Amino acid sequence: MQIDFHHGVTYLLARLAGFLQHESEIIAYSSQYVDDATNNALVKLPNQAMYHAVRSAHKSLDYKNFDELSDHHVWIPYHFLPGNCSLPVDHGSDLNFASRLVCRANSYIARDMVEECIRRHNEPNALHRLGITMHVYADTWAHQGFAGIKHHVNSVKYLEDTDEWAGGKVIKDVANYFQEIFDPIVSKFVDGVIPLGHAAVLSYPDKPYLKWHYEDYRGTIMHRNNPAEYLDAAKNMFIAMKRFKLGDPEADVTGLQEKTANQLASLFQEINDENQKLRHEQWLEYIRTGIFSFERDGETIIIEDKIAYDESGPDSWEYNFLNTDIWLSDPIEIYNEFLDSNWKKFHDALKDHHYFLTRRLFPRYGLCVV
Repeated sequence: MQIDFHHGVTYLLARLAGFLQHESEIIAYSSQYVDDATNNALVKLPNQAMYHAVRSAHKSLDYKNFDELSDHHVWIPYHFLPGNCSLPVDHGSDLNFASRLVCRANSYIARDMVEECIRRHNEPNALHRLGITMHVYADTWAHQGFAGIKHHVNSVKYLEDTDEWAGGKVIKDVANYFQEIFDPIVSKFVDGVIPLGHAAVLSYPDKPYLKWHYEDYRGTIMHRNNPAEYLDAAKNMFIAMKRFKLGDPEADVTGLQEKTANQLASLFQEINDENQKLRHEQWLEYIRTGIFSFERDGETIIIEDKIAYDESGPDSWEYNFLNTDIWLSDPIEIYNEFLDSNWKKFHDALKDHHYFLTRRLFPRYGLCVV
């Protein structure tokens, strides 16, 4: 998924779930920042203290450079959550390990991840972790069928676009991008090239309006309906956020209202610009214009929020305490509020999320992932 969903839709779902505007902004910013936190460096404070920032994404997403992107610390815990073949804990250990790493929508592992996040709802960085968790959770729908490793489980053949407006341009885009390492006649990678994640289909899983299909590594024809999958993701995220507010991962809560679900379903198809930033702007405009509402204490609250997302610059989380967009080796004069800054809480939450997955949750399923 891209910024239109990870920031715009996530913000909207948080507001609909009853979070206040400033809370929703933290959740949505954290969700999108997972794709933008590319610095893995030490921050030096004037008093000799240090803080280690960790990355959850790479600066340059060049799918042709598979070796550089094969960082399991990033792809598996933050973008391609292993699905364990959609099996519960204590099942699947006899299956092929790589196939167990393939991401599956709303898998048992994904739900366990969400439940742990909800249990931590009183932590100082709880909202930041919720945003991170919602990013990973949402991506289990978009990235289903692909794994965060270089392996033939990510191979595809006979990729086709079933949307009339696209005119079958999916396979053309892939062939043009990879050129000599892709055979457009059979829609297959050549010379033993094994893509990472969903590189073989570029960004098509991340476009909410697209319908397409392909043959996966097992020879199975996979039909993908992104609008329907994105709506299902939104419905489940909404329930997770309501349970987070209650601090109970098993709370019996109501789902999205039918009117709201229908609005989302329409917009996932109608907002169909190929440029993710333009789609994002459209979502923010709908959030400003008051077409969405929710009930709180018997009162109808109309959402008319003016929000933005700044990855860098004076209004970004990083700039707010570094007072610059440039990372320096010398100590940086950081305000006393550093320990309570959104930027630090976000990186703390990244570490909490990573530790839980790799040291607690994955081993519970018999998966050893760095």
